[in-house]
Amino acid sequence: MSIVTKTGDSGTTALMYGRRVPKNHPRVEAFGAVDELNTALGMARATATDAFVSDNLLAIQKNLVTLMGELGVLPEDLPRYAKDGFGLVTAEMTAQLEKLVKEIEAQNISFKGWATPGATQNSAALDLARTVCRRAERRVCDLKETGELKNPEIIIFLNRLGDLLWLFARWVETD
Repeated sequence: MSIVTKTGDSGTTALMYGRRVPKNHPRVEAFGAVDELNTALGMARATATDAFVSDNLLAIQKNLVTLMGELGVLPEDLPRYAKDGFGLVTAEMTAQLEKLVKEIEAQNISFKGWATPGATQNSAALDLARTVCRRAERRVCDLKETGELKNPEIIIFLNRLGDLLWLFARWVETD
């Protein structure tokens, strides 16, 4: 099977279970932004010189695959999705991010005022990932506004992730 299917030539794309929506549908915008975030995290991981950063970013990327999968399902198909064994974003996933935030904050990272990205290649990549994360969060909030988001934990997870990425960048700069 080729990557070229031509099914999107009319401006629609497939969600799980064969549902088709316009390529600019808020759901597609949301999981597309999360896909960009995952790629930005991959760049940050590739430039990381510390295993603490790279190992944690890899774990987060794996959680983002779960998040994208959940966003790729219309609300009416979520029970089937869960029944089929696919994971959903959970409070435990968010708690892991909060644990990392506390771990980094306990190291008394020094920062004052607004940070200017670019002190190091890795911190710049982390700051880029943070801004992409905030965009993804806004796109998911668009789904919430239209009643298309059934799991509010997704917004909480992305909000914590944005905070964590800011801290990771500051940690890299002061390490």
